[in-house]
Amino acid sequence: MNSNIYVCGYAYHTQRLYTQHKPGFSEYVFRLQTEGACEAKVNGRMYEIKQGDLLMVHPEDHYELFIKENHDSGDYYLICDGSWLAQWWARSQKPVLSHIGVDENLISLWRSIVIEERRPASSKNKELSHALLQSLCLYIERAANETSIDLTRPYVVTRMMRYIEEHALSTFKVEDAARHAGLSVSRSIHLFKSSTGKTMLEYAHEIRLSSAIDRMTYTTMTLEHIAEECGFGSYPYFHKVFKKKYGTAPGAYRRTGS
Repeated sequence: MNSNIYVCGYAYHTQRLYTQHKPGFSEYVFRLQTEGACEAKVNGRMYEIKQGDLLMVHPEDHYELFIKENHDSGDYYLICDGSWLAQWWARSQKPVLSHIGVDENLISLWRSIVIEERRPASSKNKELSHALLQSLCLYIERAANETSIDLTRPYVVTRMMRYIEEHALSTFKVEDAARHAGLSVSRSIHLFKSSTGKTMLEYAHEIRLSSAIDRMTYTTMTLEHIAEECGFGSYPYFHKVFKKKYGTAPGAYRRTGS
């Protein structure tokens, strides 16, 4: 399965702009609003596009973009097609507009595609571009699904989960996760527990323990080093958390392999 990237980049507009994408072509359009605001019309329906909004346009859609005079607007954009894109799009419903936030991991993927596409034709790596595009689409798909109104948990809880996943192996504070979701500490603690059935620290421990087991299984790192690398701070604390979870000490677990 192939994919083709036609245009990928970042644009910042300070003047009036109008552009459109007519149906009948093969290209898919992705646009993430990172700064300012604008408006878009897709198949006759008008959308207000704000920071953190993702727009996804199918080749059969009629799409128009409007940026008003004296209204600043910044966005990452991508126009692409190919059999892989068609299969990926068809496997699940893709909302025209979803609010996924300005995620640095997603932006990093987008920038990687931009940089690869800037290379001279003789230096481009088609396989790498395809892999980056796949990663971007899969990341977008998960982010869009997580913001669906059909989810059983609030989106702010998902934001806290993603923050914890990213920072669990380093210094992690409940206050930071709450601030990331735009909530007070007390509200975030209550909402997270009621939505997931566990505390934020318990969720962080799950991530840390999973990472620790991987290192115990596939590396020769000392248990003390693993404890430090996986965010426990010290081996005694790692030992305590590990034994409570698995009923055995880390050293015994490592020796038996289970």
